[in-house]
Amino acid sequence: MLPLILVLLLALILFGAGFALKALWWVAVIVLVVWLLGFVARSTHSSGHRNRWYRW
Repeated sequence: MLPLILVLLLALILFGAGFALKALWWVAVIVLVVWLLGFVARSTHSSGHRNRWYRW
């Protein structure tokens, strides 16, 4: 009975880790798209040079 519980617990942990990693990949893709769109949609100043859309 104990080995069965350990196998089920291991499967549950691996499933949770896999779901978390997949969710983190989606978050990384969304952040990358927003970051790339920031370079495309930068505003220009009256002096003609482009300003950075972030402050750091």
